[in-house]
Amino acid sequence: MKYLFIISLLLFVSCKKERTFHITAKNAATGEPYPGLSFEIQRSWSGAFENHYKSVGSGFLNENGEVYFTKRLHKNSSYSISVAPPPNTCYISDTDLHPGGETNFKAEFEFAECAYMKLRIHNVNCEGNTDTMRFRSKYSYDTKWQGWATNRIGCYNFDSPYPFEVAEGWRIYEWQVKRSGIISTYIDSIYLDKGVNNGIFQMNY
Repeated sequence: MKYLFIISLLLFVSCKKERTFHITAKNAATGEPYPGLSFEIQRSWSGAFENHYKSVGSGFLNENGEVYFTKRLHKNSSYSISVAPPPNTCYISDTDLHPGGETNFKAEFEFAECAYMKLRIHNVNCEGNTDTMRFRSKYSYDTKWQGWATNRIGCYNFDSPYPFEVAEGWRIYEWQVKRSGIISTYIDSIYLDKGVNNGIFQMNY
């Protein structure tokens, strides 16, 4: 029995390996760390009829907005790492990250809190109903543009009646104008502070 126990223990240990996850969270707009946010590491594996999930670690990020988590983990399981965003968040880089089979994995999370702005769009050089204008926007810390907005046609003028919610930091706008068969492209940006209702971005064309 003693030898069987030792063999079983060796098999159990061989099914695991020590892994380290370095988890960080920072403000995407300012680069400042987010201390105190909660994190969780979840294990998942396939069963006979369904997938199974189990939390293998949780806690809080330190004053530098990071934590090192080291533990012996099953080799034949998948893991996901998540960090709870701060309140009033309008941008999340990732909801969870998957380390795959890496022994040392850095899980970097970025958040940006909400700001508020108004938009003004004025066709100040209108030549008639054949004028068209479209625009799109993105954050400086995000590579993805939001989709082009619907074309504005003719002598179009618009002022946001109320502030709308966006993420803090640099917000970049690009707009294209087609007038007399000629397409012109413009780009500009505005910086928005979190929680502040002071942003007005104007597109004149």
